Amino acid sequence: MALLDQLPALIGVVVGSLGSYAVQSLTEGRRWRRQREERWDEKRFETYGRYANALKAQLRVAQRIGAALGFSDVADPLPAADGLHLLAEAESLRATEWESVLLVGDPVTIAAARRWHETIWTIELLIREGPVDAEMWTKAHRLASAARDAFYESARRDLGIKGDPPPSGQWPRPWRAELSG
Repeated sequence: MALLDQLPALIGVVVGSLGSYAVQSLTEGRRWRRQREERWDEKRFETYGRYANALKAQLRVAQRIGAALGFSDVADPLPAADGLHLLAEAESLRATEWESVLLVGDPVTIAAARRWHETIWTIELLIREGPVDAEMWTKAHRLASAARDAFYESARRDLGIKGDPPPSGQWPRPWRAELSG
């Protein structure tokens, strides 16, 4: 009889313990998922940044070689004989970083990254394959700037960063007109 008198209290303790366990399990599961998402956001941020830097370095070498060919977009020309091996090294670094983008990027950002590096390849081909007119050079750079903007827009969206990145602007920069005006 004493057991029957204590049964409601025992049931209350068991139900309370199960409820507490369930709430704690749900809370821990949410915390784990949130921490996992934060780690992947950080990894994607680092990956996108390294990839963008690799592409910018590759473009910079190509522009310097272009300056040696007579294009005035950069001030420190690099003869093709001296620069083509640097361009190959920059492409190797870009290709290495690309694998990480493929692993952690979302499909839209991967597509934007691919488009950006294809526009950089176009600029590379222009300097490797010979005579390039100024209009073609300028158009290739405008396409690369637009592809860069699309990549950053997509990467920012994937990372949950609000607002648009500032646009690249015109290519080539109209600095001479601004100074003389």
